[in-house]
Amino acid sequence: MVNIRDLDPGASPLDYYGSELRRLREDAQLKQGQLGDIVYCAASLIGQIETARKVPTREFSERIDAALGTGGVFGRLVGLVLRSQLPTWFQAYAEMEARATFLSTYQCQLVYGLLQTPDYARAVLGVEEDPDTLDAVVAARMDRQRILARDTPPVLWVVLDEAVLHREIGGREVMRNQLAHLLELRDRFWVNVQVLPFAVGQHAGMMGSFTVLRFDGDPDLHYSESYDSGHMTANPQVIRERSVGYARLQAEALSPGESAALIAHVMEERYGNHPEPDGRAVA
Repeated sequence: MVNIRDLDPGASPLDYYGSELRRLREDAQLKQGQLGDIVYCAASLIGQIETARKVPTREFSERIDAALGTGGVFGRLVGLVLRSQLPTWFQAYAEMEARATFLSTYQCQLVYGLLQTPDYARAVLGVEEDPDTLDAVVAARMDRQRILARDTPPVLWVVLDEAVLHREIGGREVMRNQLAHLLELRDRFWVNVQVLPFAVGQHAGMMGSFTVLRFDGDPDLHYSESYDSGHMTANPQVIRERSVGYARLQAEALSPGESAALIAHVMEERYGNHPEPDGRAVA
């Protein structure tokens, strides 16, 4: 077991969070069990977070702030903690994504991370993620989505290849809920989803998924990734070429309304209330 007295608060955001939790808990003269009772969790969870063995959630952090009267310290810290759980090579992109005012993305394999449901994200990340850290990386991905709940969120324009709708990730129920979530996004003025149908054939996104990020007062960025690395560039020629390519994808894709109709059709036809192979029905 990690001895919290040996933790270096400067080693990582998680270590700092744990050391601050212990310090403020002890300042309040509370034992782990007593604090756990106040925030409705086990003493063991308090201990695991204080020893940097478990990643705190945003809900836990808000309860701790209320219990210890910290003025929102842990609510602010948890964002850094969760971002630190993202792959190192992805963290720079996540920072730029959070600053962008306009995001244009083409996705040929998966639903874009900002639009994924927790179960869909868990199925995707669980393919290779260590089960001991899966909860943390799923929480980190979900925390990225907070930018869409801002008073002034970024404009998000997503073009999904039709294959994304048909690739069964996590099982039929997970897919049905994921497609239903995409349909619910129609109510968000700043989010637009288009589907690039199979009928288009060859298109400007044949080289793979990519994202163009635009900012107020800063150069545009182009982002793409390979198996275990991401690449961002502000090269004007790349931005020009990919922006034109994205415009062509938008032009060839179904309209947002037509895309919603296709998503609804696939959701019912492929993932609807039909018997599973073992005879059970999916609600």
